[in-house]
Amino acid sequence: MEIMWWQILLLTLYAGYQILDDLQFNIFGHPVFAGIISGLIMGDITTGLIIGGGMQLTILGVGTFGGASRIDANSGTVLAVAFSVALGMNPQQALATLAVPVASLMIQTDILARFTNTFFAHRIDAKIEQMDYKGIERNFLYGAIPWALSRAIPVFLALVFGGSVVRRIVDYLNGDLKWLGDGLTVAGAVLPAVGFAILLRYLPLKKHYPYFILGFIITAIMVTLFDGLSGLGTAVSGLDKQFDMSFSSLPMLAIAAIGFAFAGLEYKRTSTPKAAETSASNSHNTADDDEGEIDDDEL
Repeated sequence: MEIMWWQILLLTLYAGYQILDDLQFNIFGHPVFAGIISGLIMGDITTGLIIGGGMQLTILGVGTFGGASRIDANSGTVLAVAFSVALGMNPQQALATLAVPVASLMIQTDILARFTNTFFAHRIDAKIEQMDYKGIERNFLYGAIPWALSRAIPVFLALVFGGSVVRRIVDYLNGDLKWLGDGLTVAGAVLPAVGFAILLRYLPLKKHYPYFILGFIITAIMVTLFDGLSGLGTAVSGLDKQFDMSFSSLPMLAIAAIGFAFAGLEYKRTSTPKAAETSASNSHNTADDDEGEIDDDEL
């Protein structure tokens, strides 16, 4: 199928908005949301979820420090979903061949947007000296324009002119270079493990390794248990046609709830003593050092 003009328009507008959301509100500026929204626009939300979720896991442990730039996973997700649906690409293959390379290339446009924004920053400095509050507000809002265009323009150009190029690549990967296409599909499936590896590199596993081991064991046991029940239900339904009960696999929400419970216990264990000590220390200092003094609210 061809990407329609209104789909190009909506994807371009979302690409420009997502970076502003990431900088300000941080609600829809994540790859998983980019996959959902792109999938809705393209009419295949399943592919959007696969690519968006895979990209979300791939950058799970990636962060920025100070003014550093990082890969633009959202723009990569938008293009990967669009071309995967339009050209019939395997989602895992699209993740490896489109989402990750595009996200890496978009670092350059991110840097360009940051450089361009310094123009408005200097204008704001000048308006501050002139006490021009309206000018400060205007130039602050103008600063959103380079950010939005740094994503919207590349995505628009890729959607308009990149379809034929991507189509030829897909034909090669599914034809003469099928061995390479299969390898990229496997690589796309493995990429989320990279995100977990980066995240584990930063987590304090040496300090909290019992929780890590316990969480892994509980997850493995519950997944095995639910898979066994599902297999048993399938076998029984094959013997008895009147058996229509369905067994669902363990939802990730249950595993997340277990992790959240452990995190809450750890937070409570580590924060409560410190809060008590701080409160006792403050009360002791107040009694010793501030005795006889009058606070402002007592005047």
